[in-house]
Amino acid sequence: MTTTDSGGPEGGTEGGSTLTRYLRTHTNPPVFLVSGIVVLAFLAVGAIFPDGTSGVFSALLDGISRYFGWFYILAATGFLAFALYLMVSKYGRIKLGPDDASPEYGTTAWFAMLFTAGMGIGLVFYGVYEPAYHAMNPPTGPAGTPEAAERGMNYTFYHWGLHPWAIYIVLGLAMGYFCFRKGLPMRPASALYPLLGQRVFRWPGAVVDILAVFGTLFGLATSLGLGSQQIGSGLNQLTGLPNTTTTQVLVVCAITAVAVVSVMLGVDKGIRRLSLVNLWLAFALMVFVFAVGPKMFVLTGLADWTGYYLQNIIGTSFTVFNPDTQPAAFDWQASWTLFYWGWWMSWAPFVGMFIARISYGRTVRQFVSGALLAPVGASIVWFSVLGGTGLAQQLSGQADIAGGSSESSLFTVLSTLPVGGIVSAIASVLAIVVVVLFFATSSDSGSLVVDMLTNGGDPHPIWQQRLFWALMEGAVTIVLLLVGGAAALDALQAASITTGLPFAVVLILMAIGVLKALRSDPAVTDGGPVVLSDTAGGGYRPGADRDAEAEETATPATAETGTVEGGDDPKHASGESREDGAERPVTGSAQA
Repeated sequence: MTTTDSGGPEGGTEGGSTLTRYLRTHTNPPVFLVSGIVVLAFLAVGAIFPDGTSGVFSALLDGISRYFGWFYILAATGFLAFALYLMVSKYGRIKLGPDDASPEYGTTAWFAMLFTAGMGIGLVFYGVYEPAYHAMNPPTGPAGTPEAAERGMNYTFYHWGLHPWAIYIVLGLAMGYFCFRKGLPMRPASALYPLLGQRVFRWPGAVVDILAVFGTLFGLATSLGLGSQQIGSGLNQLTGLPNTTTTQVLVVCAITAVAVVSVMLGVDKGIRRLSLVNLWLAFALMVFVFAVGPKMFVLTGLADWTGYYLQNIIGTSFTVFNPDTQPAAFDWQASWTLFYWGWWMSWAPFVGMFIARISYGRTVRQFVSGALLAPVGASIVWFSVLGGTGLAQQLSGQADIAGGSSESSLFTVLSTLPVGGIVSAIASVLAIVVVVLFFATSSDSGSLVVDMLTNGGDPHPIWQQRLFWALMEGAVTIVLLLVGGAAALDALQAASITTGLPFAVVLILMAIGVLKALRSDPAVTDGGPVVLSDTAGGGYRPGADRDAEAEETATPATAETGTVEGGDDPKHASGESREDGAERPVTGSAQA
């Protein structure tokens, strides 16, 4: 792409070196360069000084958990209240796009991509282990009782239910609204336009986007690290291959290659299809476990556990243990709840932007209810079946799930089900395939999002950059595994909690910004139809992934608009180029 605007000190992008022209036409240079340099520096330092890096992560984990744990818990609960309010408010009828827009993806494909991107590997990694662990190691009260099992499943639903999806919704809704309806770039900084104004296109906006890049990379690295540990455990059980750090690193390399292929194909040909396959395979695994497992225990528990979760959600949401007076309970909360909240918040740029990218044309109410209720319902059923089966084996003494490792718990349950050895082995292979595909769908959609973050909001980035960030995700995961060594999970947890903290503040500001914008939206103020921008489609063209040739041969915009070739790119939807390469937002009713 080359600009037709020759104004400015450098004559647009036609002057300067080839690298300069590339950066100005395909990236947001400050975000891309700073993010890339810092990530490469982290990789170098982590590889050269693994012990020192591990010590830094450990200190950060302890300090943030102790002094900011209360903030994490209150913030997550506040995001849930915000999402529920939007779902039932008058703002629910506002569309993410023009008033006549229709959804780009069908409901089944949309849900599949929501589910696999938002939860992914963690559901398989902790699906069996977590309920049993909480039942046998509760933060308060006696262990190993039916009541402890009920509370253990409640904590599991709490960690994987409404709260994490509410966190994703804050950023996802902001991105979908400001990009598709207001014509602004799909970048986190755009959501702060009602608060920062033009500064979102200068260094304050770049800082927000850089934080989003780091949160996405380290949040994904946590998931990919867990996935590699579980795949290694499955291979160990099936083939005897040692589940060492070397094995896990090789697994990361192999699965990153699969993710690269998917992300190179784009959303429609790669990510969507892989997500659908993954969803059906995961469903098949769950049905198998239910069919041969303790069906009555699972069915009665599903109703009981769900009811207990909903009845106690307010009390659970505001429980904060004091590190001085309740040290054991605090350690449990730091290892589980605070880790999860930091993980979800660091994942928010990735999942939020991805679900926004696939939700064009849906109303605010459809977006919130779909992203809040459907995946949560599926997660509750998943944990009830797999976690309930593990709980039944734990309470009956058939298997010691809580006493084993989290990565091996699924394979322990599969090996103790009342089926033949061959069937059990086939089920274990299916479980490994599911983890591999969750691994790939998380990595490919994450690569797309990181590239969108670093290129200024273009939802159809070029393949070279998608490849670069896919490789960077795998490299960051490998370094965290090497830094952690035998205690790799601690390094992964520290990375998530550390990167989640600053972005929690950004999410709060985003919620304020999107609420301010919704209040002045023409759909609720009777101000007339929404005028997106001078760029057709408000800076977004549905189905572009199905027409790559059209994307490459788009008609250049006129010199007066100051846009670049391919004017459907939301990065250039504003129509006015700045000397620093940023773009000004649209004006009038299209302005956020």
